[in-house]
Amino acid sequence: MRRGAATGEVVATGAHTFFGKTAELVQVARAPSGEQAAVLGVVRNLAIFNGFLVLLIVAYARSIDMPMAHIIPLIVTALLASVPVALPATFTLAAALSAQTLAKSGVLLTRLSAIFEAATVDVLCSDKTGTLTCNSLSVAAVRTIRHELAEADVLAFAALASADSGPDQVDAAIRSEALVRGSPIANRKVLRFTPFDPASKTSEAVIADDDGGLETIIKGAPAAIAEGGPFASEVSPMVESLTRQGFRVLAVARRSPSRSSLLGLIALSDPPRADSAELLKKLTSLGVRVIMVTGDAASTAANVARAIGLTGPVCSPGAMADRGDPTEFAVYAGVFPEDKYRLVKALQALEHVVGMCGDGANDAPALRQAQMGIAVSTATDVAKSAASLVLTQPGLGGIVAAIEEGRRTFQRILTYTLNALVKKFEWVLFLGAGLLMTGHAILTPMLMALLLITGDFLTMSLSADHATPSPTPERWRIGTFTAAAAILGLIGLTFAIGVLAIGKYVWAFNIAELRTLAFITLVFSAQATVYVIRDRRHLWHSRPGFWLVISTLSDLLIAGTLACTGTLMAPIAASKVAVVLSSTVLFAALLEGVKTLSFRALEIT
Repeated sequence: MRRGAATGEVVATGAHTFFGKTAELVQVARAPSGEQAAVLGVVRNLAIFNGFLVLLIVAYARSIDMPMAHIIPLIVTALLASVPVALPATFTLAAALSAQTLAKSGVLLTRLSAIFEAATVDVLCSDKTGTLTCNSLSVAAVRTIRHELAEADVLAFAALASADSGPDQVDAAIRSEALVRGSPIANRKVLRFTPFDPASKTSEAVIADDDGGLETIIKGAPAAIAEGGPFASEVSPMVESLTRQGFRVLAVARRSPSRSSLLGLIALSDPPRADSAELLKKLTSLGVRVIMVTGDAASTAANVARAIGLTGPVCSPGAMADRGDPTEFAVYAGVFPEDKYRLVKALQALEHVVGMCGDGANDAPALRQAQMGIAVSTATDVAKSAASLVLTQPGLGGIVAAIEEGRRTFQRILTYTLNALVKKFEWVLFLGAGLLMTGHAILTPMLMALLLITGDFLTMSLSADHATPSPTPERWRIGTFTAAAAILGLIGLTFAIGVLAIGKYVWAFNIAELRTLAFITLVFSAQATVYVIRDRRHLWHSRPGFWLVISTLSDLLIAGTLACTGTLMAPIAASKVAVVLSSTVLFAALLEGVKTLSFRALEIT
């Protein structure tokens, strides 16, 4: 243990410090939640439409002098029919099951709503090292500038300006290669070491020179070191030549009170991952535009981009602008962590849904601001806490899995949302139609409660249903979904009114029996509606999941048994229940045709 004393001067505190600015950005960075907007949109549309209908129903009930003792149960029934009680639970259940699936693929969700954001992402800003490349750096070439120095000497000086421990891949590669080649310079004592600073892009070591004096060894980006003194005319072409080959180039310089000189260049190789090109094509086929964001030189980044098939112009360091379309560039080179935050904001201003990769603490604001912040496998704890997805394995594979699983989950939730809108529109209108036809409430609160129980268990089973991911990014188009649900709800309402009319005028049922008939009609038609709308194509294109089938069979058995035995309702003949069930099959065929036409017209996929 070392003891001692020191004096210091505080020059900045709080938000004025480097880390304080980062923390402040993390606090204010927020991406709009598509899931919250969707839930609020559904509830708003239902509240406006059904609230108006409930008022009309109550007004009509008063106009026909219905006793208040009957009106109150009617209001309760209408309110139960209007509120999508299982909406939040279904969203949560679907997300939780998807999170469990993704965990097996090495993707961890820090918040469940991230799975819905993954479905809507259309731009992915991917870092290079460790995601597109192997993150296995090795020294590929060494160029000496001073003729009296050998390549081993340049490596030895660079090793002195490298951390002797820690996870830094660059320092580890240089130390390893310097140890292999060997040089007496490596034995010099480091008196003071300054670790790599992302802002200056350099690291420094103060050592004793041959004459007993002090000199500083600087290792870092060639452009950063060039600021301390001009390069010789032959150095810049050497740097350009190495970067065009895809190498990451570092310069090594020596500075003393009397002189400053460049010692040499070190080229580091980090080859692309074998699966990067294939996964990049997969993301492109899913409608996701990939942008490489890296701190490396433009030539190095462009070479890697070409190797993996990422085509498009390169935005050179310092040329990033807040205005214009950032997707015009395929590569952003020389990017600082704060530039990532600006890039996310610029993309979101153009209404893109952004996924951003990051690993450092300084990446936290960009990860928090992005709709899908992705902490890569080597990320710090700060980056992981700010991100919505955490990858436990390197590469793009986890991101592809998250997007595909997100779109499957979105399709399941879209089925539930459409079904909820259809039922809520249909049920409240049916209550009004039943009141007009019979002069009584066609459903009691007890029957409505049973209807909700059977319906919600069915629709919640959609969380584990088979679903095909959309080939394009999803969008929460609540207005469009509401229009489609209104069309399908009117078809369902027509069917329910038709069955009720047969029960009243053909079978001569009394009001109690009509209520039972209305109950089983709504239960059976709800089953048909779910199976029709669960696939955006035709209902036979994908088989239903196990739990959906079990829920359907259970609902049919429970509803049929209650109706035939007269449990909690008036009994009706089993033959009449069978007729309603058979009619529901014909109703499903009609609804399938209407769905196909309306989904095509409204471009619901």
